[in-house]
Amino acid sequence: MIYGLLVGVILRYGIPATSYHNKTPPSCSLKEGPVSTLLLNVSGKFFEYTLKGEINSREIHNVEQNDMLRKVTFDPEVFFNILLPPIIFHAGYSLKKRNFFRNLGSIITYAFLGTAISCFVIGNLMYGVVKLMQVVGQLTDKFYYTDCLFFGAIISATDPVTVLAIFNELHADGDLYALLFGESVMNDAVAIVLSSSIVAYQPAGANTHMFDASAFFKSVGVFLGIFSGSFVMGAATGVVTFTKLHCFPLLETALFFLMSWSTFLLAEACGFTGVVAVLFCGITQAHYTYNNLSEESTKRTKQLFEVLHFLAENFIFSYMGLALFTFQNHIFSPIFIIGAFISIFIGRAFNIYPLSFLLNLGRRHKIKGNFQHMMMFAGLRGAMAFALAIRDTATYARQMMFTTTLLIVFFTVWVFGGGTTPMLSWLHIRVGVDPDQDQQPCGDSFQAEGQSKTKQESAWLFRLWYTFDHNYLKPILTHSGPPLTSTLPAYCGPLASCLTSPQAYEVSVHMRTPTVCTGQMLFFPQENCNTVKVFSVAASKQTKHRENGQSGRKGPFQHHLNDDHCSERLCPAIF
Repeated sequence: MIYGLLVGVILRYGIPATSYHNKTPPSCSLKEGPVSTLLLNVSGKFFEYTLKGEINSREIHNVEQNDMLRKVTFDPEVFFNILLPPIIFHAGYSLKKRNFFRNLGSIITYAFLGTAISCFVIGNLMYGVVKLMQVVGQLTDKFYYTDCLFFGAIISATDPVTVLAIFNELHADGDLYALLFGESVMNDAVAIVLSSSIVAYQPAGANTHMFDASAFFKSVGVFLGIFSGSFVMGAATGVVTFTKLHCFPLLETALFFLMSWSTFLLAEACGFTGVVAVLFCGITQAHYTYNNLSEESTKRTKQLFEVLHFLAENFIFSYMGLALFTFQNHIFSPIFIIGAFISIFIGRAFNIYPLSFLLNLGRRHKIKGNFQHMMMFAGLRGAMAFALAIRDTATYARQMMFTTTLLIVFFTVWVFGGGTTPMLSWLHIRVGVDPDQDQQPCGDSFQAEGQSKTKQESAWLFRLWYTFDHNYLKPILTHSGPPLTSTLPAYCGPLASCLTSPQAYEVSVHMRTPTVCTGQMLFFPQENCNTVKVFSVAASKQTKHRENGQSGRKGPFQHHLNDDHCSERLCPAIF
């Protein structure tokens, strides 16, 4: 942000203005408003001129400087269609599924119901601010109630990137991290679709900005249709992303990236929201497709999407600083800006505290008061709010919204993001937490144990989904889970044998190998192996003696290291 501010200052004030060499341009009247392309007939030759935007009459002599500023101004669609998809996809692909699914009910409540509450609270408060501006004479153009609701929708998209980075560095409480991360990921998608639905709200008749029941229900239908369609398309394309190119890791990685990007293009072509589809595609691929990749591809894909996410997010934040000086249609209204700051805090409070109270009535692990205060504090605005605001700055109301959103993003990122560490200490939120401390490694499988604990701690609806996913979907789409021949009825034997991969049978055989739970050393598998073996320390010592020539027969540890199906590495933890 600071880098963008410095570049913006240089471009705005460090380059001398040049004079407009021609005389005052001829005036012409346009009956229906400005057009995008102008055809000019000069002595029988036609010249085409493209509209670059309106300029102020006071800056008629600085046209060349204004043209230079326009060149450093990106097309808003570049943000929405190129820079946002990698950010959203990485959020879904890097999701920590265990804590996410354990708190999925609360995350969905905050994301859907909380974002809607925040949108309407902020929208109605800002409508009162607009009326106040009209009374005191600070409103120079039209500002409708639907514009206030649109502002409430775009500013409700939280982006606590700095808070989560500090949480990850300090290893803060896993449940709090999951609640904040899950809410920010999901409510970005909700804010996109909600803002589109408000734009689609068009009552019939002469007054197009008054409440109309039919138009309202139409907007609700648009919201449900776009969101559900984007969800289904993203999940479906994530499920069908299969690669069987283990011998060509580079090609496998390239195809995985291209197939993921095609989800965005396909959703946009079908009239859905590509960013929402990419989010659920990333979640689905992290759950299924990731397990089918080769070891090299798993590392490459994670690093590739992490780099793209890092570059895109830093570019957007840098451009925010640039836009503060190079955007030519800023409208700074002190009353609107102060009202917006107050409104977002009130809207965030109406989101967090009442919903936390209702969720605690049914949660086994309560959302404590200090967690609620931290979630209130961590409601930063960032890349998504900026991208939604800059997408349309054609009207007076949208220009004022964009300027206010930019200032809100700067303030929340610098003040609240910078104050995260003191706030963690003040609220006595534990840090340095081992994310796997409550997982018990003793049993048939380390992964199965973690899944079982997650399943027990989730709501009944998600326990049903967990069982269905583990018994049927994972054996079909991945090499993990029990073979379908053991979960489907007997009369489905031929179909089960056809759909189950040979690797699934091999994994099942390894999982049935007896383990020891006293005086053990634990060995973790590689990424593409789902079994975990536990060997006693005595057994490993015996193997070492046999390797020195005291016995010609292989010990259990030595034999397993030579297994073709699963190569394991030693974990430093000794139990």
